[in-house]
Amino acid sequence: MSIKPNKFLAFGVLFSLAVISGLRSNIGDTYFYKHSFEINNYTWDFVKSQKEIGFGILQMILKRYSSDPQILLLTTAIITNVLIIIVLYKYSRMFELSTYVYITGGWFLVSMNGIRECLAAAIVFTATKFLIDGSWKRYILVVLFASTFHESALVLIPIYFLSRYRAWSKATFILLGLSVLIVLGFDKFSSVLFSAIKDTEYGHYQNFNEGGANTLRVAVFGVPIIISYFGREKLRGIFPESDYIVNMSIIGFIFMIVSTQNWIFARFSIYFELYQLILISWIVKLFNQKDQRVVYYLILVCYLIYYYYESVKSLNIIYQSNYI
Repeated sequence: MSIKPNKFLAFGVLFSLAVISGLRSNIGDTYFYKHSFEINNYTWDFVKSQKEIGFGILQMILKRYSSDPQILLLTTAIITNVLIIIVLYKYSRMFELSTYVYITGGWFLVSMNGIRECLAAAIVFTATKFLIDGSWKRYILVVLFASTFHESALVLIPIYFLSRYRAWSKATFILLGLSVLIVLGFDKFSSVLFSAIKDTEYGHYQNFNEGGANTLRVAVFGVPIIISYFGREKLRGIFPESDYIVNMSIIGFIFMIVSTQNWIFARFSIYFELYQLILISWIVKLFNQKDQRVVYYLILVCYLIYYYYESVKSLNIIYQSNYI
């Protein structure tokens, strides 16, 4: 039986997310986006000179209406959150839990930092139906469109074909094994990788030296995947399309494992964490009926503690707005 949340309340969630994100004045690289929007003259010649032409066109259109950079923040926040919430509404077993983890898991905060990349991720996320149906041509078209906002979206093209395997098949364990080998031989791997991308906009990451991703973040990413492994047969029974969602989550976990050696690889996990939001909403149902309530509340408590640790203790995030 299909279970859908109240549309009015779901809209209320969407409205609050868009307003809080869109009316901010700080967080991450928000300042640089605002500054760029203010100083640049978005003519066609200027837009065509940019690598991500889609984002340039969006800014060109917005600047015709206002030179206030808040219009850029508000518009991108609305688009990003609308696209994500629509997909969660359609595929999540427990919409409220997916939305809760969207916030406490950190993706909502990340969307206020990497505007272009998160916008691209949200666009690709809308192609979940094509991923499930195996409509690779339509999926790739969506990815190509998303890449006009951030080129990193192109990584989803080869990953589409990897995700089409049955979850937890030999291919899954080969990928996990490769990720461990990459970590063990990271110096060799990184020299080959950065040599290959040195002439792209990502070439400067060769000198990126801010250490690896927090191991706690990797663990938080991995726990739902481990649970889905032990309940894989039941998951297929209650959610037949779960293989593709699980595969995308696993690939994101692989990027997170590699990111323990260099944080920059965690940026690619942005595209896959959204699928984990769907997965988390289903894993509660993998437990016995009498245990589901406990598991549900345990998820709420654990993610709240994680959110406090990440946002307050680790990153010391202080939200600011000129409107709220």
